Amino acid sequence: MQLGTFSVSLAVKDLNASKEFYQKLGFNVMGDYPDQGWAILSNGTVVIGLFQGMFEQNILTFNPRWTSPGEGDDSMMDVREIQKRLKADGIDFIAEADETTSGPAHCILVDPDGNQIMLDQHV
Repeated sequence: MQLGTFSVSLAVKDLNASKEFYQKLGFNVMGDYPDQGWAILSNGTVVIGLFQGMFEQNILTFNPRWTSPGEGDDSMMDVREIQKRLKADGIDFIAEADETTSGPAHCILVDPDGNQIMLDQHV
């Protein structure tokens, strides 16, 4: 099962301070939405999302239907199909994508150690 592009969503206390820090490490801003409290940065194939006030903890994130940051591929599995398969395998979700819709959606599950995993489809 192809989950799409991987990134880490970081819960940050100060969006601007975190953005400046990661830029010093060589990350470039791909998307910057300070009025919404988030930014996406990349360094080569590594992508991080900075989120202020949206999440309580860091989240492992996969973007279904993306082969690389910002590059969609409609031939890849939709987040709702991934969710159905995982549910059939006994995986529980703390947030589910609405299976009656199409397009952007997300779902969140938790691994055995309490790490949240978000499947966040943008297309």
